[in-house]
Amino acid sequence: MATSVKVLLRNKPNKEGLYPLVVRIIKNRKPSYIYTGHYIDKKYWNEAERKVRKSHPNSARLNNLIAAKLAEANKRLIDLQSNDMEISSQQIKKEIKNPMNDKSFNELGQEYLNELEANNKLNQLSADKVRVNYVIEFGKSPALSFREIDELFIRKFMSYLKTEKGVSQRSVVNNLVVIRTLFNRAIRNGVVEQKYYPFGKGKITIKFPESKKVGLSIEEVQAIETSDKLSPQEQHARNVWLFSFYFAGMRVGDVLKTKWSDIYDGRLHYRMNKNNKLLSLQLPQKAIVIIEQYRDEQRSNDDFIFPEMKKANLDSPKDILAKTKTATKKFSKYLASIATKCKIDKKITMHIARHTFGNISGDKIPIQTLQKLYRHSNITTTINYQANFTHKDEDEALNAVVDF
Repeated sequence: MATSVKVLLRNKPNKEGLYPLVVRIIKNRKPSYIYTGHYIDKKYWNEAERKVRKSHPNSARLNNLIAAKLAEANKRLIDLQSNDMEISSQQIKKEIKNPMNDKSFNELGQEYLNELEANNKLNQLSADKVRVNYVIEFGKSPALSFREIDELFIRKFMSYLKTEKGVSQRSVVNNLVVIRTLFNRAIRNGVVEQKYYPFGKGKITIKFPESKKVGLSIEEVQAIETSDKLSPQEQHARNVWLFSFYFAGMRVGDVLKTKWSDIYDGRLHYRMNKNNKLLSLQLPQKAIVIIEQYRDEQRSNDDFIFPEMKKANLDSPKDILAKTKTATKKFSKYLASIATKCKIDKKITMHIARHTFGNISGDKIPIQTLQKLYRHSNITTTINYQANFTHKDEDEALNAVVDF
């Protein structure tokens, strides 16, 4: 059934006896009306030409408004019909009055990134900005709509990431998570209907690939602890790495922000940057030996123990993140040379300190205690993480069969 859009003077006067200028939409013989907010006397309306007569004092402005409203309505109608011929007059009215579908993936993506920045989630911002831009780049449109991001689009996008961008399977999944996040936002905000959601059973499923977590052994850690062939830069990288390991794989950003004032009563007290949790951990003797090497550089009780943050602008999360990234890159360089000197054939990074704690702890520590040490919000996360390093049951099962 044809759809018509016209501007007219509706025959329902207000208390002053003036009649409303409206846009009328008829679909399947059912009319809907969009009010322009303007009322005029009937004598000023030219029914044949559907415009305000020149005798009205504001005829030019009102006729310009009518032309704009009519053009906007027809444009929206064409857009909607090209996507969904079954849309009703009420839906057309809703779309014209509040054209949320005009919001593209690009626009919602930028809103999402702005929120991350406003909330100082700068690590996530740095990663997700790349992922949003990948989608925009692949879509080749400054106004990529959510309806365009269907299953076929996503499957081609996944192939594009692997072949053109050379990203890992885990990175592909992380990109899909961002698309899913923005799609869910779009649905909640009325930008796109639920029926266009491309994820779920029978559609695109998001499944994180198993990752191989490798930690050092006790012997390898001891080799690092006792090595006397290190340069001053390597010694500093070793200190930061061991400090992280001694506190159950404390994240490098938290290590570098540790202050002398955080240590009292023989314990380290700090607020974890990732989830804002407060921690209080006993100070191992080995950690005391490390921090005493920096005592001469202490300027005040509120000073940082390690030097990387001493010149940071503490009012600028961006500067703190930049200095953390620079330091991490530097540590990776020196940790690689430490591995060579200690004849360790595993890749050593700051994050490997966390894996190393997991590897050495194995199944010696109750999972609830490990949850506290790892600062996990959910014990399932701890169980899944520690499963990478506990092999006792599997080993015993194998030996029970083959050891004869």
